[in-house]
Amino acid sequence: MKKTLLILLLSCVQGVCAQDASVKSPDGRMKVDFFLRSGKPSYSITYDGHPALLESPLGFVANTGDFSQSLQMVKATASDTPQPLRYTLERSKQSEVEKEYHTLQVTLSGGEAYASGFRRIATEGKANDPGTYEQAAGPQIDKGLTLTYTIEFRVENNDVALRYCIPNQPSRANGKTFSIRILDEKTGFRLPEGTTTFLTPQSHAMIGWKGTKPSYEEGYGYDEPMDRKSQYGHGYTFPCLFKAKDLWVLVSETDVDSRYCGSRLSDHLGEGRYKLEFPMPEENGGNGTSESAMSLPGQTPWRTLTIGNTLKPIVETTIPWDFVQPRYASKHRYEFGKGTWSWIVWQDNSINVEDQKKYIALSKAMGYRYVLIDNWWDNNIGREGMEELVRYAQSQGVDVFLWYSSSGWWNDIEQGPINIMSNAITRKAEMRWMHSLGVKGIKVDFFGGDKQETMRHYEEILSDADDNGLMVIFHGCTIPRGWERMYPNYVGSEAVLASENIYFTQGAADKEAKDAATHPFIRNTIGSMEFGGCFMNRHIHKGNVGGNTRRTTDVHELATCILFQNPIQNFAITPENLGDGQTDERIDYNAPGAPAPALCMDFLREVPTTWDETRFITGYPGRYVVLARRSGTTWYVCGTNATGETLKLSIPLSMWGKGDVLRMYADNLATREPELREVKYNGKSLTVSIPDQGGFVLVK
Repeated sequence: MKKTLLILLLSCVQGVCAQDASVKSPDGRMKVDFFLRSGKPSYSITYDGHPALLESPLGFVANTGDFSQSLQMVKATASDTPQPLRYTLERSKQSEVEKEYHTLQVTLSGGEAYASGFRRIATEGKANDPGTYEQAAGPQIDKGLTLTYTIEFRVENNDVALRYCIPNQPSRANGKTFSIRILDEKTGFRLPEGTTTFLTPQSHAMIGWKGTKPSYEEGYGYDEPMDRKSQYGHGYTFPCLFKAKDLWVLVSETDVDSRYCGSRLSDHLGEGRYKLEFPMPEENGGNGTSESAMSLPGQTPWRTLTIGNTLKPIVETTIPWDFVQPRYASKHRYEFGKGTWSWIVWQDNSINVEDQKKYIALSKAMGYRYVLIDNWWDNNIGREGMEELVRYAQSQGVDVFLWYSSSGWWNDIEQGPINIMSNAITRKAEMRWMHSLGVKGIKVDFFGGDKQETMRHYEEILSDADDNGLMVIFHGCTIPRGWERMYPNYVGSEAVLASENIYFTQGAADKEAKDAATHPFIRNTIGSMEFGGCFMNRHIHKGNVGGNTRRTTDVHELATCILFQNPIQNFAITPENLGDGQTDERIDYNAPGAPAPALCMDFLREVPTTWDETRFITGYPGRYVVLARRSGTTWYVCGTNATGETLKLSIPLSMWGKGDVLRMYADNLATREPELREVKYNGKSLTVSIPDQGGFVLVK
């Protein structure tokens, strides 16, 4: 049995006292070092002896005191055997997770305890007046009180998770405190010199469509230097990818619910250092605090780092779900699958009974389980009309998802239904109505913040929806933070510059391939991504005429069905894509009203949306990617190219053996039209040529 390496040292060098502790991963390649220097905690991480994270600060400041300085180490303990980790995850990249980890827990005491921080102001002439209170000027240190807490590290072979565990704190007035407000975290991440970044900025608050940002819908920078300022000056949203000299490092967080706010990284602070930041006060229209409050004893969310000398551990990580627990048990069994969605191409004008019946027919013809009816259905179809439409869909073997705005009082959204999901009374009544109709899920849009109040709103929607057997998709929203395992009816979140932008601007259509070669390395590594893509229209407009021109090949679009992971995929196909279902060499697929190639539509009938295993094969963020996913006993291998030229790759396919015959969807290099052929695997590697903005898919 492997032993955890734990080193505890006490030394004084030039009058500076230090207390150190260390722990290694089960395979011995990852090492986390904890330091306490002059009363201030910090940590560093190495992998294969290379620095992944230089010494970085730890601790936090609360209303009860400063937990980041004037500390002493009480004890450091670690697991002396690997701790097993086994669980089932039915709707992400890996259905059965079996891992092990080591732990290091460092308990600290001391700190700078604050006195009450308030002073009583007597009211003259009123002997029985209890008086009023005002905030004291600056924190008052109470040297008679001692703060205490534990920093916990869990170290897997390629992942590190850390959090603060806070017991009840002493109080002069009450003996013990049973609540705490976390005002600021000192948690830092200091990367080695020369590290480059793949980051997306945090936007200003209350900008964008109807004042709904931040919504995690900004573009990425690629291989940028750390000292380049973020676009808006507010740092970066998780997840954050870094390329150190010898290593890749992904930084994010998980286990965030109603008990804490969502966080992000600051701008670069110099010397490779970034700091954890709480939400901006202006988010959600200024409603709610930027700090977090919790009952004691309690724990902060896990901050996570995934580290490797290749991108394989980044793409395949399960750290977002490893150390979270379900928040409630469900009496319902939710079924995932594929759906159609009129709004993405036919837009607001399609939200009427006639067009929705066309999309219900499309779902039926494709063998899809769902249809998503988007905004304004309350105005354009009405509640009685919706009751009839849901019954009609069910008669065709198709179930319905309905769109709602999240909003109440924090943005200017007018698309209906509004002012329902933001109020517990109206929300529960509405969900009971949907349950009575047999509606299967909701898409809730336009949140605009990461405050604790907003996280509570997400959780309340999920909990009330589960009471009524409803699945939940979030759009215009934050990233998921372990939610696939925490909430049984959670489906996925947008939280990315997603498919509607391809409809809105030609610029987004021009860079679709670059974005597709980005998300498997960053956004989609940490949770389900409700992208809503796979366009079969060559022209992104109703009738396949006008609008923006799609630059990617059809096979590229097929590949994104595998690249982009979400347990319910609402594809951007349209009724005109079906045509007569026949392939004809004389068809001009770019012509107005032209159908999509039948071989593509047949693939879209087949491709699954839930996966049992994921393997990264090769790629580089924003340039190209080759990825494999398994559903049951069938493997799907896909690749896309955004390098600007034809890409020729020799790829090993260890899931198949010599002589295996594979079904291959590929682009004709001359015409860029899709082709379906059989190839025989030689047992070592397969050579593929991918045109720029093209793709391939292998199936067996």
